[in-house]
Amino acid sequence: MERIGLAASKIAKGNFFLYNFFVVVLTIIFSLFIFFIAASSITLALVILGYLMGGIMQTEFTKRWWDIFGICMMTLTVVVSVFSVCAILKNIKIQKPKE
Repeated sequence: MERIGLAASKIAKGNFFLYNFFVVVLTIIFSLFIFFIAASSITLALVILGYLMGGIMQTEFTKRWWDIFGICMMTLTVVVSVFSVCAILKNIKIQKPKE
């Protein structure tokens, strides 16, 4: 999380408002990156699990696919959102630094 602040300060080059803007932008970009990587691995795991379950047991996994996928994505969204809010709160500066 500290690296977001370091990158934002190097990009903003001392500008207070740009620093806060870049903290938010970098956090959103990083969160989207993590979300898509995790979502693709969850999807792949569910596809493999569905294939194996269909071959071993005759279950209704394919009918429940969207329910399971929806719960996984909602949980992932909550986790990534909490991480993003924590990263923004840790790195954002409320008061302008005194020079």
